[in-house]
Parts: sequence; structure tokens; C-alpha cells
Amino acid sequence: MARRLLLATVAAGVLLVSLNLTGGAAFDPYTSGTSGYDFSYAQCGSSAPRAGFGIVGLNAGYPFTYYNSCLTAEFAAASRSGNAALYVNTGYDPSYTAVDGRHTTQDCAAASQSIAADASHQAAWAVGCSEAERDVTYASTQGATSATAWWLDVETVNSWSTTDLTLNQYAIQGLVATLRTAVSVPIGIYSTASQWAAIAGAYQPGVDADWLATGQSSLRRARSRCGSIGFTGAAVWLVQYVSTYDHDYVC
Repeated sequence: MARRLLLATVAAGVLLVSLNLTGGAAFDPYTSGTSGYDFSYAQCGSSAPRAGFGIVGLNAGYPFTYYNSCLTAEFAAASRSGNAALYVNTGYDPSYTAVDGRHTTQDCAAASQSIAADASHQAAWAVGCSEAERDVTYASTQGATSATAWWLDVETVNSWSTTDLTLNQYAIQGLVATLRTAVSVPIGIYSTASQWAAIAGAYQPGVDADWLATGQSSLRRARSRCGSIGFTGAAVWLVQYVSTYDHDYVC
């Protein structure tokens, strides 16, 4: 479906640009009322719980630098539920913008030139694009190629601009746009309303769904957060609560 996404045009320091993207997966792979879990590098070697679905962290807490060495095993375990998704850590830092093949790839630097923005915002877009490229490549090498959804973990624990949120917005859009060309499954955002506002302001990136980290320790309290529009303007598909491991409930 067509989406009009507010990106930016720099004029007197105000960003006003819009970019039209096509794509977007309408199919929701989750069944309302079911429960699942999310695992990542911190659970390496742990047995996966019995659940209706699993979401596996591709990175090891940070974009670019670290990857989950247990991705193959954890994704295979989640796949036994019949519904295995991936989540990726995201971030933006000015040091990532050097075209070094690691933080910014040549492909993404070239693609960013078609984005209607100044050089710094094009570079931020290329950072997000490069994160997506490297994540898709790593997933492929680890056999995690049948994910039912891709989730972008957007949290303040990772590096983001605190002085210009539009740079963060461009990085996120680079991620989303690049994933849209690489996968044909839903793309969503994992965060909280306060963290999203601190990182991206009121930006709506045109994703399919939100996955809300409630910080609660019980299903009852987490479930009460269902039924509302999420922090990105998309529907809340999942709510997370924490016990001996991360639980996820489908709204």
C-alpha cells in the first residue's frame, strides 16, 4: 500500500520533506490472545520455552558491532513453534556515517543520494540502510531466512542524536525502506512511548505494527495496554512483560 512518510527538506533549519514509499505487508502473522517470548544473545544455551511464537534478537545489544552468535540455534527453536520472527538493534551516531563498508556501505551511500535532503540527513539515512543490509546478510548466513516479521528495537540505551531528532528519523526510515525491499513480511517497532518520543519525536515511519515494552511483570497488567494506537501511529500487535524471561502477548 502507498504510504506518505514525512522525511525532510531543510529550509531555514526546518525539515518539511515528504517521501512516498510503496510496499508494506498487511498480513498479521499473530493470533490474538496467544502468548510467545523473545530471546537473544543473553539467553545463549537456554532452552526455549513452549509458546505460540518466538522473536529472536539478531544483534547482541548494539547495531553493527555485535551479533548474536546463537542466532542459528535460537531461530531454529523459535521456528518449531511455527512462527519465528527477528528483532534488530538500531541506532544512529555521526561516527557511523563514514563510508567504510562497515557502518555505511557503498550501496547505501549511493542510494542515499536520491533522498531529498541535505548531506547530513542523507548520511543518516545511509546509516539505517546499512544496518538493514548487514542484518539481512547476517540472518541469511545463519539460516534465519523464514522470519514471519522483522522488528526494529528503538531504545535510548543505544546511540542516538539528542540535538537533532530528524537525524534519527532519517536513520529509522533508511532501515524501514531498505527492509521493505529485502523482505515481504511485516515490519514493526519495539519501544515505549517515552523512548520513541525521546528518539524520534512524533515521527510516524509507516510501519505495520508496534510492539510495546510495558515493563510490567504480569500478563493482566500488560494486556491492559492493548487496544490503543501505538507510539508510531500503528496498531499495537504485541505487549511485552517480564518474568523469568521476556513474555509477549498478542493483542
